[in-house]
Amino acid sequence: MSHVVNVIFVDCLPEIEQKYNEWYNKIHIPMIMKYDGVLKTTRYQLLKGPEGQTRYMTVYEFKSQKAMDSFPESAVFADVDKELHTSWKGPEFTVKTAAQYEMMKAWEKE
Repeated sequence: MSHVVNVIFVDCLPEIEQKYNEWYNKIHIPMIMKYDGVLKTTRYQLLKGPEGQTRYMTVYEFKSQKAMDSFPESAVFADVDKELHTSWKGPEFTVKTAAQYEMMKAWEKE
Protein backbone atom coordinates (compact mmCIF):
# COMPACT_ATOMS: atom_id res chain seq x y z
CA MET A 1 0.00 0.00 0.00
CA SER A 2 1.50 3.33 -1.02
CA HIS A 3 1.45 6.58 0.86
CA VAL A 4 -0.95 9.31 -0.15
CA VAL A 5 -0.65 13.06 0.26
CA ASN A 6 -3.08 15.88 0.79
CA VAL A 7 -1.69 19.08 -0.75
CA ILE A 8 -3.07 22.42 0.40
CA PHE A 9 -2.33 25.82 -1.21
CA VAL A 10 -3.03 28.86 0.98
CA ASP A 11 -2.74 32.64 0.73
CA CYS A 12 -2.98 35.01 3.66
CA LEU A 13 -3.25 38.75 4.04
CA PRO A 14 0.23 40.35 4.09
CA GLU A 15 -0.45 42.13 7.39
CA ILE A 16 -1.02 38.84 9.27
CA GLU A 17 1.66 36.77 7.54
CA GLN A 18 3.96 36.47 10.57
CA LYS A 19 1.08 35.65 12.93
CA TYR A 20 -0.33 33.14 10.43
CA ASN A 21 3.01 31.32 9.96
CA GLU A 22 3.68 31.18 13.70
CA TRP A 23 0.21 29.77 14.31
CA TYR A 24 0.51 27.26 11.45
CA ASN A 25 3.95 26.02 12.55
CA LYS A 26 3.47 26.05 16.31
CA ILE A 27 -0.22 25.18 16.76
CA HIS A 28 -1.87 23.82 13.61
CA ILE A 29 0.80 21.36 12.43
CA PRO A 30 1.56 19.91 15.90
CA MET A 31 -2.16 19.27 16.40
CA ILE A 32 -2.46 17.48 13.05
CA MET A 33 0.68 15.43 13.76
CA LYS A 34 -1.15 13.86 16.70
CA TYR A 35 -3.22 11.85 14.22
CA ASP A 36 -1.70 8.39 13.96
CA GLY A 37 -2.29 8.19 10.20
CA VAL A 38 -0.12 11.24 9.40
CA LEU A 39 3.51 10.36 8.67
CA LYS A 40 4.96 13.73 7.77
CA THR A 41 3.98 17.33 7.08
CA THR A 42 6.09 19.65 4.94
CA ARG A 43 5.49 23.36 4.32
CA TYR A 44 6.76 25.38 1.37
CA GLN A 45 6.63 29.04 0.44
CA LEU A 46 6.72 30.45 -3.06
CA LEU A 47 10.13 31.69 -4.17
CA LYS A 48 9.03 33.17 -7.46
CA GLY A 49 6.36 32.67 -10.04
CA PRO A 50 3.69 34.47 -11.98
CA GLU A 51 1.79 37.22 -10.18
CA GLY A 52 -1.17 35.80 -8.32
CA GLN A 53 0.52 32.47 -7.62
CA THR A 54 -0.46 30.99 -4.26
CA ARG A 55 2.19 31.77 -1.62
CA TYR A 56 2.10 28.71 0.68
CA MET A 57 1.87 24.98 0.07
CA THR A 58 1.61 22.27 2.71
CA VAL A 59 1.96 18.56 1.98
CA TYR A 60 0.45 16.16 4.50
CA GLU A 61 1.68 12.61 3.98
CA PHE A 62 -0.64 9.85 5.22
CA LYS A 63 0.09 6.15 5.79
CA SER A 64 -2.69 5.08 3.43
CA GLN A 65 -5.81 6.15 1.61
CA LYS A 66 -7.84 4.71 4.48
CA ALA A 67 -5.92 6.82 7.03
CA MET A 68 -6.50 9.97 4.99
CA ASP A 69 -10.19 9.19 4.43
CA SER A 70 -10.69 8.54 8.17
CA PHE A 71 -9.03 11.77 9.30
CA PRO A 72 -12.16 14.00 8.99
CA GLU A 73 -14.05 11.67 11.37
CA SER A 74 -11.26 11.57 13.96
CA ALA A 75 -11.11 13.26 17.36
CA VAL A 76 -7.87 14.95 16.24
CA PHE A 77 -9.66 16.55 13.29
CA ALA A 78 -12.47 17.74 15.58
CA ASP A 79 -9.89 19.41 17.85
CA VAL A 80 -8.04 20.94 14.88
CA ASP A 81 -11.28 22.30 13.39
CA LYS A 82 -12.43 23.78 16.71
CA GLU A 83 -9.07 25.45 17.31
CA LEU A 84 -8.95 26.81 13.74
CA HIS A 85 -12.36 28.45 14.11
CA THR A 86 -11.39 29.84 17.52
CA SER A 87 -8.11 31.39 16.32
CA TRP A 88 -9.37 32.75 12.98
CA LYS A 89 -12.73 34.50 12.63
CA GLY A 90 -12.56 36.17 9.22
CA PRO A 91 -10.97 36.05 5.78
CA GLU A 92 -7.37 36.39 7.02
CA PHE A 93 -6.31 33.43 4.91
CA THR A 94 -7.83 31.45 2.07
CA VAL A 95 -7.35 27.85 0.99
CA LYS A 96 -6.92 28.23 -2.78
CA THR A 97 -6.64 24.55 -3.68
CA ALA A 98 -6.67 21.21 -1.89
CA ALA A 99 -6.05 17.92 -3.68
CA GLN A 100 -5.14 14.36 -2.80
CA TYR A 101 -2.49 12.34 -4.62
CA GLU A 102 -1.27 8.76 -4.48
CA MET A 103 2.44 8.10 -4.99
CA MET A 104 3.17 6.33 -8.25
CA LYS A 105 6.94 5.93 -7.95
CA ALA A 106 9.86 7.62 -6.20
CA TRP A 107 13.43 8.00 -7.40
CA GLU A 108 16.38 8.67 -5.14
CA LYS A 109 20.07 9.09 -5.74
CA GLU A 110 22.21 6.29 -4.42
